[in-house]
Amino acid sequence: MKVLFTCGGTAGHINPGIALARMFQARDGAEILFVGADGGMEHELVAREGFPIRTVTITSFYRSLNWSGIRHNLTTLHNLVRSRAQARAIVRDFEPDLVVGTGGYASYPVVREAARRGIPTAVHESNAEPGLTTKALARVVDKVMVGFEESRSHYPHPERVEVTGTPVREDFFRLTREEARRALGFDDSLPVVLTTWGSLGAQVMNDHMVDFVIRECREGQPFHHIYGVGQRYYPRVMERLHAAGIDLAGYPRVDVREYIYDMPACMAAADLVLSRAGASTISEISAIAKPSILVPSPNVTANHQEKNARVLSGHGGAVLMLEPECSGEALYERVRDLLAHPSALHEMSRSLALRAVTDANERIYRVLRDLAAHR
Repeated sequence: MKVLFTCGGTAGHINPGIALARMFQARDGAEILFVGADGGMEHELVAREGFPIRTVTITSFYRSLNWSGIRHNLTTLHNLVRSRAQARAIVRDFEPDLVVGTGGYASYPVVREAARRGIPTAVHESNAEPGLTTKALARVVDKVMVGFEESRSHYPHPERVEVTGTPVREDFFRLTREEARRALGFDDSLPVVLTTWGSLGAQVMNDHMVDFVIRECREGQPFHHIYGVGQRYYPRVMERLHAAGIDLAGYPRVDVREYIYDMPACMAAADLVLSRAGASTISEISAIAKPSILVPSPNVTANHQEKNARVLSGHGGAVLMLEPECSGEALYERVRDLLAHPSALHEMSRSLALRAVTDANERIYRVLRDLAAHR
């Protein structure tokens, strides 16, 4: 059996595809191929998992109507034509039995080409509000899988929609909090805070986190802090900390990283997570019931991160802070307040556990396996 996964742009699109690829490989001995976009971070993440990857040349559409936006969109139209030819070659060469898109612009030409050839196709949309690529593909694929029941109304063919939850890598379920703490070298009883603003980072939030880190260092490192800056802004954060006189070599409990490669262990160890509200992160937090402070990105289509965050905060599983409300001081005070009230953290965790979809991988695998079987 041959399965082609296509995704890209962010870890939130890539990691669900990796989780599903592992299942097909383990259960069916499937031959796997990934397709991403030229220059995307999927190259590194997919390669680390040992899967082959090919690429298409495709870029996003800008909503701005200024000259820069128009010029970019003209390039995207050219790339769209080019990517169709590349997708045809990839699908022809690999001859997949099943093609699955898990988000990102690279999914569009590949899934569309597979559907044109009559190959079973499916897309998975993690967000409550579907993205542009999913909307475009929903009319041609055999199945649309979604993370939220409320998402059904956004699709033209509800009969093709399956509510499955969002795939979470099995690694997230392998370690208990205590096992993860030991694996990370935490040999005391101090709480652990995990901060991540997405795989690429976020300038505004990372600027706030500089003030956050300065204060925690000056207050004697009252908790362990694993802080994933994101590749784009890591040099900026380190320069600002250095300018403030903070040499992290002297603060062993403050672990500032360019990228968090061992996210399952870090999240398992955490008592509190600070993050954006991308659907993949929301699913991981929910699956292992981790209390969180969510600051949705205001720079995403249809404000879908805030909609994702309100699902968790509405049930009492997370604290929602909008970006304009944030500062390094405000975030630090909220973290200290929550850590000072373990009973509140426990109630947040319990709320998440009651509503978590922990078998999303299994649900999606069954949908896809049935789809391939009826080719």
